[in-house]
Amino acid sequence: MASEIVGGLEGGASNSTAILLNPQGQVIATAKGTGTNHHLIGKQECFKKIENLFNQAKKQAGILLDTPIAAIGLSLSGCEEEESNQEFMRELAKAYPNLAQQYAIGSDTNGSIATISNNGGIVCIAGTGSNTLLINPNGERAQCGGWGSVLGDEGSAWDIARKAIKYCFDDLDNFEPAPYSIDNLWNLVQKFFNIKQQTGILDYIYKDFDKSRIALMCKSVADLAREGDALSSHIFQQAGRDLAKSIAAVAGKASKELTNRDGGLHVICVGSVWLSWDLLQCGFTSFLQKNTSMKKLTLLRLKTEMGVGAAYMAADRLNLKLERDYSKNYQVFSVYNRAKMCNGVGL
Repeated sequence: MASEIVGGLEGGASNSTAILLNPQGQVIATAKGTGTNHHLIGKQECFKKIENLFNQAKKQAGILLDTPIAAIGLSLSGCEEEESNQEFMRELAKAYPNLAQQYAIGSDTNGSIATISNNGGIVCIAGTGSNTLLINPNGERAQCGGWGSVLGDEGSAWDIARKAIKYCFDDLDNFEPAPYSIDNLWNLVQKFFNIKQQTGILDYIYKDFDKSRIALMCKSVADLAREGDALSSHIFQQAGRDLAKSIAAVAGKASKELTNRDGGLHVICVGSVWLSWDLLQCGFTSFLQKNTSMKKLTLLRLKTEMGVGAAYMAADRLNLKLERDYSKNYQVFSVYNRAKMCNGVGL
């Protein structure tokens, strides 16, 4: 049995999910854990987490821990370069030889696209961090973002939380007034970090920096926006514009096979920030309307277990049998149609 099982791991900066699929494409085990971005936690810690997750899954499936499964697909945040990815796989296989017979590896964006197609597509990740990737049917790729909290992550939970803090600090310093009152957001920041004054936050930002922890504040900012706080709403509209901008950055390089689909380009939207589409939509559609000539765009949400796409990726690259029905793995949650828009708002 183990010799026919294909595993998949979808790993981000905050959360990771490992699954096992039988040859019929059915999920037979699932294990969830914390982030597996090796740039943030180091390779050895990442390897340990990968082993632990698949050992949990093996136990669920009744597979002996010292019996390698057929293959594992790793779709991990931070795995962008092919040369370093190959080294990563060699080191993992050497450290834990009983995990799998073969491996395939790519970034977290690769696995998301593979969940709905083996013929390319676009994925826009907006979780703790952000990244947008286009893969054309011929294998050509274009990327926007994915550079981490210092050089990128626009539209992510981290970026939303950072903007909330920055607006408050700039206003309190009399450096630049916020476009709307900071009162509600500043109260939120103080409560979230358990501080009374600005200096109290410095350890969180520098000494004990934890991007994932700070990003958690994004949910509270969303709650404030839904309660009517103008500055929180403004920040989410900015995030919507940033996500639209990142998609537009790669969309111009998409092949006609992708752009001529029913509903135009299909974009897989992954990550917790997309759950606040009601707050993002105005900024998102307004950017497309005012700054692009894009006619149609269809936004998709995955509805299968994370990690399935990573397993598909491994099966395709390693020529393994794995049945699948892509149509069951996603649903449409929004369609942008320029002809039915007015000032960025649907008619």
